Amino acid sequence: MNRSIFIFLLFFYSLVNSQEKQIKPSVKKIGFLYSSAKQNNILFFDKDYDYKTNVYKFQLFYVLRKGKKWNLNLIVQPQYQKAQHQLLNEQFITPDEENFEFLREKFTQKKDISLYAFELGFQLRKTLIKNIAFEATLGLGAGYISLESERLAKGFTFIENVSLGLAHTRNSSEVFVATTVGHVSNFNIQKPNSGYNILGFELGYRIFIK
Repeated sequence: MNRSIFIFLLFFYSLVNSQEKQIKPSVKKIGFLYSSAKQNNILFFDKDYDYKTNVYKFQLFYVLRKGKKWNLNLIVQPQYQKAQHQLLNEQFITPDEENFEFLREKFTQKKDISLYAFELGFQLRKTLIKNIAFEATLGLGAGYISLESERLAKGFTFIENVSLGLAHTRNSSEVFVATTVGHVSNFNIQKPNSGYNILGFELGYRIFIK
């Protein structure tokens, strides 16, 4: 996934610095986005644990460049994530770990986890037909996770998200629907760092600012 992120950012940077029309960055839209995602899906399935999350994002959209084919946008999106986690396979915690029996009992209990994060979205947008646009967005951010698990330490964490979706514009607002793939980990700053992988959907509503 890190290689894909690098390629996307390189492509985004090359378009920003191309000869097409540059504009002074300013807020063009504000929005709210809701996302629901889980670990058990057609892309990711790990019998060791269960992880589900609901994500709530406030969004500020900045237009960086308007091109003949693609518009380049930056999305500033502070967010709150409410997740549920449960260790399903207690053997994931091996007997050589200190207090392994206590940890098995602790992490096999279903628990609620909060994640507070600040994320930047790098978005490519292309109009397909009148009032309908395709959007591809890479989100990178940092946050704080409220509880430890057998997969991830409490505290500082990174978030990565990729979404592909459609936006429908009508008058001074638009609605957005997409599928999203996400990852949460801490870059080995702390142990453990197995992280979470999720797949889900997004629904958004935006208002244009004149």
